[in-house]
Parts: sequence; structure tokens; C-alpha cells
Amino acid sequence: MPPTPSPRVKPPALQPGDTVGIVAPASNIKRELLDAGCQALRTLGYKPFYFDSILDHDLYFAGSVKRRAQELEDMFLRPEVRAIVCARGGYGANYLLDSIDLEEIRSHPKIFVGYSDITTLLTYFADAAGLITFHGPMVAKDFAHEGGVDLASWKAALGGSSEWALDLAGVKPLVEGSAEGALYGGCLSMLVASLGTPYEIQTAGTILFIEDVATRPYQIDRMLMQLKLAGKLNGVRGLVFGEMLDCQQNRNQSYTLEEVVLRIVGDLRVPIAYGLRSGHVSHGNITLPIGVRTALNVTSGEVSLRILEPATIATSKKNVQAGN
Repeated sequence: MPPTPSPRVKPPALQPGDTVGIVAPASNIKRELLDAGCQALRTLGYKPFYFDSILDHDLYFAGSVKRRAQELEDMFLRPEVRAIVCARGGYGANYLLDSIDLEEIRSHPKIFVGYSDITTLLTYFADAAGLITFHGPMVAKDFAHEGGVDLASWKAALGGSSEWALDLAGVKPLVEGSAEGALYGGCLSMLVASLGTPYEIQTAGTILFIEDVATRPYQIDRMLMQLKLAGKLNGVRGLVFGEMLDCQQNRNQSYTLEEVVLRIVGDLRVPIAYGLRSGHVSHGNITLPIGVRTALNVTSGEVSLRILEPATIATSKKNVQAGN
């Protein structure tokens, strides 16, 4: 993969009244959850839009590769769509990597939001196209359930707040220190799956965010070791782990996942925190802007993560449509 273009391209900000395009780049979705998520978006003042083909099935995918790739490209090209939010993850986004026209994506920057399997597209767009992307709530997942979305971070990240701090209630300090770097990362399984491919993640100089769900501690250990042995933890300036829901061997295990994590990354001499609620979470999914300058500070009693620049730009709808 070529070096990340610099400076990064920021998409136009999202405001109430804007159209939100919904895509399913990976697994198939349920109509009732899509409807519930769309209603939540309407309640927030947005106009949800999707193609009827979003409900297609092909094995466990949301239709064919051609359908999913075309849907994604079309949403980037449509001038009225101001943000693209994935319906769900699951599996299958990797099929799109050599099927989508990256130059079309790059020349029509839009807010692009998702997590889990969508990590593959978030990091690809960030690394190869230099776009700011967003690790955050999805329509048929978090928006479909009451309390599923952390609205403060959603509005700050997508609305273009110039500098803001995340709500890190419940986040644990593991290794003290301070660092600045570009926020980056996503689902651990997807980060590791990129290794050895043309779409391999670029982690140097980052505050690396890592999360996963329903993965046993020895599997987390194995994947973190793979990142370490592949050199992907070299040059990382800080580490923040997610909530890591259901990542246990059994209820009576004699060790914690934090102990497992520290065995592998505790010698990196960078600040490390654990428990940030983004991605697979119990509630209130936090939106993280991938690619923006971020400051991490970890002390024995407190963790802070501050976004140091706007992730989107304030642009009139007239100008955005003209540019598209």
C-alpha cells in the first residue's frame, strides 16, 4: 500500500436536515432493524436514504460483491448524501477492496462510519486515500436500540468541533504516560487480517485503538503477538483498548484480560488505557475520528483522550453539491 497521502482529506460536516446514506458492505441485514435505525436517524433530524437492494442476500452477504461495491460508490457520488453510515458489519467488506474505485472515493470525500468488519474499509480509506473516517455506531445495530449511540461524540466528530474530549467514564489506566498521534485502529481481528496483504494497516505514529468481542483471552494474546511480531506496534505512541465485551475464557478464570494485554504490550513504553466504549459495546457507542491528531494522557487515577482538530469541515450544501 502506498504511504498515506498528506495532509488528510476531511469530509464536509453533517448537520440536522442532511441526508444520511445507508450501506451494507458486508453481511445481510434484517428489515426490522434497518427500519428502527432509520427512525432513530429521523428523530435526530436526518434524512435516511438507502437503495432497495440493501436487503439482498447472497449466502451470508448483503448481496453480491458487485452490488455492495456499486452501492458504496454510488453513495459517495450522490451529491445530496452528506454522510454514509453502514447498516452492520458481520463479514465481507474485504471482498470490496479490489472492486471499488478508490479514486472516485478520494475525489468525493464523505463521512463514512462503521466498525467491526467495516474496520477493513475504515483503514483502507484512511491509509490509501488519506480520508478521515469514523469508527462509530451503525444503523441496524446501535441506532436500532435505545441508548445505543453516544450522541455527544457523534455530534462533535461529525459536526466539526474544533477541539473536544471524549467521555472516558470507566476507562482504566494500565500504563502511565502522555502522547500525541493520529487516532487509528478498530476491530483487532480485522487489523490482524490485513497483515501480509496489499492493504496492510499503517500504525506508526498513531494512538492505536483496539477492540473486539466474544474472543477468548488466548486469541487476543495471539493476535496482539502477531501485530507485535509483524512490527505493527513499533512506532505506536499510545494504546487504547475497547470494552472487550465477552472476551473471557470462562467466568471463573484466574486472570484478567488486562493482565493478558500487559504481558504483550506492557514493555512498549507508551501510555496504555483500557475500556473505551467504541465498536462492540454494552451501550452508548462512541464515535472516534480516524486520522485526526489526538492527545492521550494516562495517570494512575485518570485517563483523558482529546481530539485536537476538527474531523470535518464546515462547507455550505451548495458548495458541496457543486464540488460533487
